Amino acid sequence: MMITDVKIRKFFNEGPMKAIASVTFDNALAVHDVKIINARDKFFIVMPSRKNPDGTFRDIVHPINAQFRAELEGAVIKAYFDELENASFEDVEAVAEL
Repeated sequence: MMITDVKIRKFFNEGPMKAIASVTFDNALAVHDVKIINARDKFFIVMPSRKNPDGTFRDIVHPINAQFRAELEGAVIKAYFDELENASFEDVEAVAEL
C-alpha cells in the first residue's frame, strides 16, 4: 500500500495537537482526522478514533505493524513541516491567532 497524498487540513497553535491531516492510499482510500501531536519534544500521530460507551477511545483505523506505522508517521509529519515551511506570512499569522 502506497501513501499517495497527505493534506494538512487544520493547524493549531496552542496545546499539544498541532494539526489534523488526511492521508490518501493508492489514490483509492482516504483516512481523515489523523492528528499530529507534539509532546515531550517529539512529534507523533494519533489515528482517528471514536468514544466507547465506557468513556475509553478505540481507533477506527490503524497500522498493523511498526514498519508501516513509521512510514505513515514520517509522511504525515514531513507534510506538516513542509506545509509550515511553505506557508505565507498571512497563513502563519492565522495559525498564531488560533
